[in-house]
Amino acid sequence: MNARFLTSGIAALFVATSFVAVTPASADEVIASGTFEGRSDHTTQGHVSIVDTGTGYQVVLGSDFHLDGAPALTLAFGKDGFAGETEFTVLKNNSGAQVYDLPANIDPTAYDEFYV
Repeated sequence: MNARFLTSGIAALFVATSFVAVTPASADEVIASGTFEGRSDHTTQGHVSIVDTGTGYQVVLGSDFHLDGAPALTLAFGKDGFAGETEFTVLKNNSGAQVYDLPANIDPTAYDEFYV
């Protein structure tokens, strides 16, 4: 099941929209951010940001993040749809602030959507 911030082919539950790219000036800079929209009859809300830490990237779900629940939720990116090869971890909690390190093989600048 997936959520998108940046829309999925297979079971997009949550999509972050209004993903805005920002050029980082230095380490620990937000390079993109957006808000979630519910999909597949689920309610999802809150903000998500992609942060360049200088040594890699992190996905940061805001303290306002909340979804109404679904089984086996994973995190991934997309561009004009869900990109399964970017699926990188499971969602820790259905609400609240969370931080996830991205694997080095995923370049978030290549995508404009984020899925839960």
